[in-house]
Amino acid sequence: MSCQYSDMRTPDPLPPSLGPVFSLADARALGVKRGRLEGEDLTAPFTGVRARFDDSSTTDAIRLDDFEARVRDVRTLARAYALRMRPVEFFSHHTAATLWGAPIAIPTPIAIDVCVFRGNAIPRSRGVRGHRADHRTTAMTTTRAGMRLASPASVWASLGTLPVDDLVVVGDYFCRRWRHGFLRPKAGAPPLTTRERLAAALAASRRVGAARLREALELIREDSWSPRESLCRVVLVRAGLPEPLLNMDVDGPLGFLACVDMVYPRYRIAIEYQGQVHGTRYAKDIERIEGLRAAGWIVIQVTAALLSRPEELVARVRAALVSRGWRP
Repeated sequence: MSCQYSDMRTPDPLPPSLGPVFSLADARALGVKRGRLEGEDLTAPFTGVRARFDDSSTTDAIRLDDFEARVRDVRTLARAYALRMRPVEFFSHHTAATLWGAPIAIPTPIAIDVCVFRGNAIPRSRGVRGHRADHRTTAMTTTRAGMRLASPASVWASLGTLPVDDLVVVGDYFCRRWRHGFLRPKAGAPPLTTRERLAAALAASRRVGAARLREALELIREDSWSPRESLCRVVLVRAGLPEPLLNMDVDGPLGFLACVDMVYPRYRIAIEYQGQVHGTRYAKDIERIEGLRAAGWIVIQVTAALLSRPEELVARVRAALVSRGWRP
């Protein structure tokens, strides 16, 4: 019986100070040899950059949904590109929106949006979408993480190729006010931008998709807390129904009852979007809704399935309004 031995050996360890993503220049400065930088345990997301291959990333991807996994990939690629970024470059468009945390669809295959101001060469590299902007119409800022990004207002005004509803969702996110209220840990935090700044960014120059941007601007609000809430509100307003108040605290005889996604306080009608919730959270939602109903409120629960049937959603809300005295 013979034994066969693999001639593969464990790669030499890299200096811990390099981190998960590093530049070739930094690695060479620490004495890492060229052959080690070509090892199979490293990937080359961009010229001059290496990333450690991590088995845990595959496990993480299984735990994440598709959108979360794409967001993670964009952030990883942006960190990698930042290592080779020229001083005149900054992230823009879809990439900047994702880095700001906006709920925006990420195109495939994933590429990083990198912008320069006029007078500089447009970035051209594998995995990069290069852009050029005018410094009079586009603002650049640096985040606490040290990344150079287009400002939220500039980012929103650059996304005119998106459908109107998507522009509303992103605009709502950027303009959200963190109001004081029950169990709100971020109360008082400033919004990333304002509707006035969005309007100024839109008016600053000729924008791709200007008509869509103008339509979306009229529908953006400061109190929407989730993309589905934004979409639900837009469906109701487009159908000619009264615009509901957003994320309003409702009190009962004994004090605080609930913070409701959308409210018609005059008619005591509450609209709640129900995402995928489980366990304790689901039980709390049931108790909250029953408390509202016991206090005399009509509660309409909206699911993803109902939101995909806008005519039915509108009919339910209209019927509830009419039953409480509303007249078109």
